[in-house]
Formats: sequence, C-alpha cells, structure tokens
Amino acid sequence: MTSTQEIDKSSVPDSSGHFGPYGGCYVPETLMTCLQELTRAYEKAKAEPEFMATWHHYLKTYAGRPTGLYFAENMTRKLGGARIYLKREDLLHTGAHKINNVLGQILLAKRLGKERIIAETGAGQHGVATATVCAKFGMECVIYMGEVDMERQALNVFRMRLCGAEVRGVKTGQRTLKDAVNEAMRDWVASSGNTHYILGSALGAHPFPMMVRDFHSVIGQETRTQIMEAEGRLPDEMVACVGGGSNAIGFFHEFLEDPSVRLVGVEAGGRGISQGEHAARFQGGKMGVLQGCKTYILQNADGQIEPTHSISAGLDYAAIGPEHAWYRDLGRIEYAYASDDDVLKAFKFLCQTEGILPALESTHAIVYAMERAPQMAPEAILCVNLSGRGDKDVSEIERVLKEMGENAS
Repeated sequence: MTSTQEIDKSSVPDSSGHFGPYGGCYVPETLMTCLQELTRAYEKAKAEPEFMATWHHYLKTYAGRPTGLYFAENMTRKLGGARIYLKREDLLHTGAHKINNVLGQILLAKRLGKERIIAETGAGQHGVATATVCAKFGMECVIYMGEVDMERQALNVFRMRLCGAEVRGVKTGQRTLKDAVNEAMRDWVASSGNTHYILGSALGAHPFPMMVRDFHSVIGQETRTQIMEAEGRLPDEMVACVGGGSNAIGFFHEFLEDPSVRLVGVEAGGRGISQGEHAARFQGGKMGVLQGCKTYILQNADGQIEPTHSISAGLDYAAIGPEHAWYRDLGRIEYAYASDDDVLKAFKFLCQTEGILPALESTHAIVYAMERAPQMAPEAILCVNLSGRGDKDVSEIERVLKEMGENAS
C-alpha cells in the first residue's frame, strides 16, 4: 500500500534542516560556523549551472554514469511473477553508488579552500570512493574505520591505502561504523578550519542529509528515464537496502510524488530481531539524537545506543537517515528487513542466476525481490537498486560459509 497523503518533496528539509520532527543540527558549537558555511556554499553551488555541469562531467567521464537499468531475465523467469530490473550502481568506478556523493562534496571542499579530507566508512566503499577522488584532486585524506570492519573488509582497506589515504583503525565501542563516525567527528571538531568531512550517508547534521540525498538523486532520475524507455511506464514497486539510507533516498526521491509507485527500504535483520542481534531501526527503535541529527535509533530505555549486528558492514549502524524516518511516518516509504541467512542465500542465487556478485548490503534488497516478485502479476515491474558490487565481501562470505559447513555452490 502506498500513502494517499500528497507528498511535496521540495518542502523538505526546512531551512533548519528538519524533515518533520527529524533531522536538525545537534553538534558542538565549534562546528556550527563550519556547517553554516557549508550550507551557504552548497545552496549557492547547486544553483550555479557551471558547478552542476562540472559535477555531471566527472560523473560521466570519471565515475561512469549513466549506469544501466538491466532486465534480469533469468531471475524473472526463475522466480515467476513481476519483471525484475536491476539499477546497476555496482558498475560505477570504485564499485558502488558512493562515488556520486564524494565527487560532489570534494568539488565543494575545493570551492571552500579546504586542503584536507576526512571520512568514515563501514563496508569501505565510501572510504575507497573518498580516497579515490582525493588522489585525483590532490587532497590529503584520512579515513576512520572500526577495527572489526577493517578485518572483514580488508580488501577495501588495501585499496584505500593504495590510493594514498591514511586509514585509522578505531578501537573504541563495537569498533564498527558508529565508532568510526565518532572519531571522524572528533577530528573535525579539532581541524574544521582546513578540513572538510565527507560524510558518507544521508545522516548527520544539516546540510548533510539534504546534500547527500541531492547528490544521489541522479540514481532515481536515470531510472525514471530508463524504465520509460524500456517499458513505457513507471515501475509498480522499487526496493533498495537501507543503512543510513543514501542509496535508497537517491533511488526513491524522483518517485516520491508518484503514489502509484510503491517504495520499500530493506534494513538489516541480522541474526534475528532481538537486542544486539540486528540493525533494523524500525523494529524496536525510537526517536533520539545521534551524531548530529534527530531520527529513529536503536537505544535502550535509558537512551544508551544498543549494539547492532549485520553480516554487511555498511548496514551495521544504530540510526537511519532522518528523511527516511519522516517518509515512514507519512506512510510513503515502507520498510522491511532481511536476515543474514537469507542474505547469504540471495547472494548465491544472484551469482548463479545472473552472474552478478552483489554487495552484501545490496543483497538485502535482493532478498525482498525474491520474496515479492512471485506475489506480483507477470505484467508488473519491480526495480531493485543494486547499490554496489560484492568483490569486497567474497573473503568474508567464504569465511562465514566455512563456519556453517557450506560451500559456494
């Protein structure tokens, strides 16, 4: 079911960065001037045809846009039901959608005269994209990454270092994405005069949720054009994985005002919906403030952040982007979750059916598609955002399968 409430996507966020009750700017006073400067610079830049043309130039010539909208014929035939299309963000340079945002943000950083870039990363794809553009534009680069994530994403750590980035392992907390964000923010508080923080998801203090969404909206804009060319009409349903939610909000944004298109985000169900075993914020989470914004958070009765778990490092986070929380309240975007076990099965299914290795993050959306497509009519259209490729995950999947006594076939 889609919302019957009329949506005006141009009305959010408001001037203070709020999406309804969510969002805002909850940061130390030392960062307020920096964030206000960034907001003014971004508002001015996005209104300038020259800036946008430069960004689109690099999206095309450096990142590899437009990405294809692929009709998954074998998957469609095997599952029965809806015609399944995959938006191939996995084919972008560096292997995921993350490059869209970092190209936009590094152009802003240069515009602001910043000489140093910092970033956080979980799965490593944002870190790789950031390190890559820093190499291209000659910027100093420091990436914060939890030590647990460094172990399960060792290939991406090596790729970042090959591009000249300094990767700083985070030893505090769970040693995953939340803790990497904490360290990046501490760095930024101390160095904001010459440093820009390229935040990797549609999270954090204003203007980051708005800015990251805008830079990823190219995904949905291309999808709209491509599905009209392929099918002559809009899809019936669209699905994307949701951690912080950058790929999903970019995929969905172009379709928010089309009530005939059902929008579904898929969170990380982990080992099951019990405390510390998952990262599905809408399964037991509640409103709170974390790392710069008000949103839905997994927290206990005392407001302490709960541990999270996901087989996918990029979805292993306690909060969701504030725009997602707002559209969930409105009923415009629905949210499901996928378990680690189902993700492993879906990963092997797509590999063996279409010869495509999806990122573990993206595979959460594939789980939903595998369950949903057979329930839909043969003339229905289901579009899946394949937000990244799974090369980075192969070693971790091999390790997990061995522990389970299984193999790749």
